[in-house]
Amino acid sequence: MSKPTMIAEGLRRDAIAVDVALDGLSGLRKLQLGAYDVLVLDRDLPGLHGDDVCRAVVDEGLLTRVLMLTASGAVRDRVEGLGLGADDYLTKPFAYDELLARVLALGRRTRPALPPVIERAGIVLDTARRQARRHHRELALTRKEFAVLETLMRADGGVVSGEDLIEQVWEEHAGYDTNPVRVALSRLRAKLGDPPAIETVPGAGYRIARHPGPASASGAGRAAR
Repeated sequence: MSKPTMIAEGLRRDAIAVDVALDGLSGLRKLQLGAYDVLVLDRDLPGLHGDDVCRAVVDEGLLTRVLMLTASGAVRDRVEGLGLGADDYLTKPFAYDELLARVLALGRRTRPALPPVIERAGIVLDTARRQARRHHRELALTRKEFAVLETLMRADGGVVSGEDLIEQVWEEHAGYDTNPVRVALSRLRAKLGDPPAIETVPGAGYRIARHPGPASASGAGRAAR
């Protein structure tokens, strides 16, 4: 398994949707076609050099944050990489946990500022620790379920379409089949329990309920179904 694939698999295990490009030109094409929060960019890419990819991101005004990876730890090289427009810089070899922390930090900078712990509809979502609970009950969520819930909670009551969930949570090979979204939402709703926290807006998408009804005595402590 290649290093980019290993990084991608690690990020996916941490509920982050990832697309992989093994050369600079295909990576730039992906960036131009899709909206990405963070680009983990190896400086020494074949085809189109990582420096040129970084310049293109800046020149084209893309909102993607750039974490540049390089084998050189020299101060001059770090300064040069940041001067190209990279937002952060990580020297190889690196610890995966540090890369994850930097990716999450950069991802927060691409969206309106929100605290690392988000509370909506009785749900407490700790995005830094990747933990969720509702009514003081820990939720055992899969990485997809966590990512769907985070996307909905970040919308702060706004409607998120099935297509937007596919774009933000699933990888590019998922296409625009929203059946995986419906399956993930069904399981997520069961784990969240009562009162219902996720509303379906016909013809538009889904949102976190602003004022969910009170939990029943039997439902307040119900385990995941």
